[in-house]
This record gives sequence, structure tokens and C-alpha cells, in this order.
Amino acid sequence: MRIVEVSPQAGFKLLLRYDDGVAGVLDLSSLAGRGVFASWLKPGVFEQVRLTEAGAPEWPGEVDLCPDALYLELTGKGAEEIFPTLRRIPTHA
Repeated sequence: MRIVEVSPQAGFKLLLRYDDGVAGVLDLSSLAGRGVFASWLKPGVFEQVRLTEAGAPEWPGEVDLCPDALYLELTGKGAEEIFPTLRRIPTHA
């Protein structure tokens, strides 16, 4: 799965669309102003979101978010549902 469209929305929300057809809006307001996301509070910075070559939403200063984590949040699915190999127990260390 890969993000093919990202669009900033009011209130620190992102509209995301993935290549498998999953789409929706995520509220990122809980991150705004915290740590590296402090820059979002400057006028116009949040709106400068773009997709990196790897398909991650990125803002000025190389602030980015993991597309897989956003997908899990958007769909409400667990990591094991999306990445079935996580269920496998290693037979050796």
C-alpha cells in the first residue's frame, strides 16, 4: 500500500488516498505543537505537506509520518492483518 494523494485540511487534518482505494481523513491535531510538529503552528507550514518519493507525507524540515502507521490508523486494522508475516513465530534466533 502506498499513499497516492495527500491534501491538508483545516484543523490539522489530512486527506489520504492509498493505491488500494482506501481513503479518508485523519485528525493530526494532537501532534500539532509537540516536538518536531511544533512547526505546524507557524502559519502555512501544515499546508505545505507533500509526498516523498517513498510515499510518506512530509513537511518542511524533513518532518514526516509513516505511511503504514497512518494506514493502520485510518483503517482501524492491526499490523498483523496488514502484514501477515508478523504472525509467524521464528523457529530459530
